[in-house]
Amino acid sequence: MENNIHVPTVAELLAKGESPDLLFWVGCAGSFDERAQRITKDICKILQHVGIKYAILGTEESCTGDPAKRAGNEFLFQMQAMMNIDILNGYEIKKIVTACPHCFNTLKNEYPSLGGHYEVIHHTELIQSLIDEGKLKPADGNTFKGKRITYHDPCYLGRANDVYEAPRKILETLDADLVELKRCRSNGLCCGAGGAQMFKEPEPGKKDVNIERIEDVIETKASLVASACPFCMTMLQDGVKIKEQEANIEVLDIAEITVKANKL
Repeated sequence: MENNIHVPTVAELLAKGESPDLLFWVGCAGSFDERAQRITKDICKILQHVGIKYAILGTEESCTGDPAKRAGNEFLFQMQAMMNIDILNGYEIKKIVTACPHCFNTLKNEYPSLGGHYEVIHHTELIQSLIDEGKLKPADGNTFKGKRITYHDPCYLGRANDVYEAPRKILETLDADLVELKRCRSNGLCCGAGGAQMFKEPEPGKKDVNIERIEDVIETKASLVASACPFCMTMLQDGVKIKEQEANIEVLDIAEITVKANKL
């Protein structure tokens, strides 16, 4: 980890007779996808900066089972979920934060019926609460001041869990020029990756969903599109590349924006 950040595992803390106040569920994308790893690092920077006692599961963390469930393999999902629940309950984990709306939705809404009861929050909700508590504050003249920014609602964060305000409130602290996409909030358009579509080729059609979404972004004339989901990040960035807009449109996660604005 850069900046000498040491990220402890729950097992490491336990060996010292300690336990974390917050478990950071990294997720498959945050662990293995090169672009999403940068978001993971920035969340660790934020947690370290505000002094929250957190830990990750490390090699004990496995996929939540979301892709299996969405693709229709309920048996595989339950096997993956039960394995994770055994580990989480074994460590007596109470509170979880995650940067992936898919992990967030699965841990929050689908684990309780299998015996996994936790307080699950998305990283945008955590960042917003830290801003409200005065623990995070954008630096004067931060890099986003006056920038034209739009925000893409991830389906599993917005429509599935009604988290619309937290990411927007974070962006509002930047003193930027915020503009909404024509399809936003409960009427938002999927990036094209949800429901396990991320892992397969698209069905035949006239246009890929992420191209349609990037056209919405281009229409706003925003120079930065913010998101809060590693799948959306991949789809939006691919759309920017295909539309040859890399010089004009940057794609950043809310956590990355927070770290840059706060100069962490």
